[in-house]
Amino acid sequence: MTSDPIHQPRSRQWLGLAAFAAAVTVTALIGTLAVTGTAEQYNTLQQPGWAPPSWIFGPVWTALYAMIAVSGWLVWRKSGIGPAIAVFAAQLVLNAIWTPLFFGGDLFGLAFVDIVALWILIGVTIIMFWRISKPATWLLVPYWMWVTFASALNFAVWQLNT
Repeated sequence: MTSDPIHQPRSRQWLGLAAFAAAVTVTALIGTLAVTGTAEQYNTLQQPGWAPPSWIFGPVWTALYAMIAVSGWLVWRKSGIGPAIAVFAAQLVLNAIWTPLFFGGDLFGLAFVDIVALWILIGVTIIMFWRISKPATWLLVPYWMWVTFASALNFAVWQLNT
C-alpha cells in the first residue's frame, strides 16, 4: 500500500471525503447553533438596503459548505495532509468563529476582523490549491465571493449599529 493519497484504496478515498464532510459539518453546526432563534434579531438590526433576507443564508451556506468539503477532499487526494490542508483547516476555524461573534455576541467589529482574516485565508487557500487541483480551486471561488459580500454586509451592519 502506497502513502500517496490518490493511490489509496477506494474505501480510504470515501473515508477521506466523509472526514472533510464532517469537518465542514462541524463548522456549519457551530454557525447553526449560534444563529438559532436570531432571525428576529437580524431583522431588527439597522441594515443597508442591499442586505438579503435572513432566509437566504441557509440555502447559500448549504451549497457553499458542500463545495468547500469537496474542494478540500480533492486537494487531500492529490497532496495528502500538508500546508494547503493546514490553511484550509485554519479558514474553517475562522469561519466557525464568525457566527458566534456576530450573532451570539453582537461583536460586530470583532466579527469584521475575523471575516477579513477569513477572506485572506480563503485567498491563500485558493492560491495554494491552484498548484494542486484546479477543480478544487474553482469550487472555492463562490465561497470567496460570498465572503466578500458578507464582509461588506458585516461592516455596514457594524457601522449602522454602533
